[in-house]
Amino acid sequence: MNNREQFRRPDHDNETFILTTVVGSYPKPKWLHRVRDLWEDEEANFDDENWAEATDDAARVITDEHERAGLDVLVDGEVRRNEMVEFFAHRIEGYEFNGPVKVWGHNYFDKPSVTREVAYDESWLVEEYEFAADLTDRPVKVPITGPYTLANWSFNEAYETEEELVYDLADLVNEEIEKLVEAGARYIQIDEPALATTPDDHAIVGKALERIAEDIHEDVYLGLHVCYGDYSRIYPEILDYPVDEYDLELANGDYEQLDVFTDHEFTGNLALGVTDVHVAEVESVAEIKENILKGLEVVPADRLTISPDCGLKLLPRDIAYGKMANMVQAAREVEAEIDNGEIEVARTPASAD
Repeated sequence: MNNREQFRRPDHDNETFILTTVVGSYPKPKWLHRVRDLWEDEEANFDDENWAEATDDAARVITDEHERAGLDVLVDGEVRRNEMVEFFAHRIEGYEFNGPVKVWGHNYFDKPSVTREVAYDESWLVEEYEFAADLTDRPVKVPITGPYTLANWSFNEAYETEEELVYDLADLVNEEIEKLVEAGARYIQIDEPALATTPDDHAIVGKALERIAEDIHEDVYLGLHVCYGDYSRIYPEILDYPVDEYDLELANGDYEQLDVFTDHEFTGNLALGVTDVHVAEVESVAEIKENILKGLEVVPADRLTISPDCGLKLLPRDIAYGKMANMVQAAREVEAEIDNGEIEVARTPASAD
């Protein structure tokens, strides 16, 4: 059995298996935003215990929603995380915060600074994973912001070069993954959105991933999520990365970059975005099926995962849920049509594993 097949549910009806999941973030319940305001208000008499209870409840809500949508692999919606760099910077020794910086328009980002050598203290995500895993009998994926993005989106005041900082952070991510694997996690996704904006550094990201993957058990399915960029500047070089799956957003660009991945053989597993997270409308099952067929132009069904383009957190919850439910239905219908010979696709030879 390959390490992707472990995510096929026992009651999966079709012989063909297209894995369905989400990238990570999901719209939080509205009441959780109010609760966060209370937790951050020193005069509100709302302590850490109350905050923990609220985030546990939110994780229950989102995990249940993912389960009802029929996803094969769930995420807790990252309900405990406020932002993809800030969350981790608060947990890594060596980071400091000196106030928000303006990034565009009237939007501000609490950009952290690395002021001394980074170090690993306590686990960042094990409790989050264990709580979500106890809520469901389905596999739970753990997204982790990658070391290149953690470094690139911070002020470096301690290292001679950003590259040195990236490699030290990669060692910490490796340590965290070891803790997650001990806790039972088998699907880890490294999020590296900064790679899309600085593609010339793809070799640095590759070396960092080698450090991340070092001594990680072969049962662990390691994914890489890269969104919103010119993939032709990093492909096919990224195929040398030591990951099982490449999670790419293409729906937002109407698959104009699909040729990038068909002109040169795609040798990894593909996690394809089939719904656009920037459109607050639920795509029909028929539309999503057409998008899945585009993924089958790149890889066989047994190497195809489908997901939204990116995190769904900025959408209304009913829209996010509708996109997931239609996505799962579309996948199951495409699988059945492949099984019935209505869609002709290549299959990965059994010996390929």
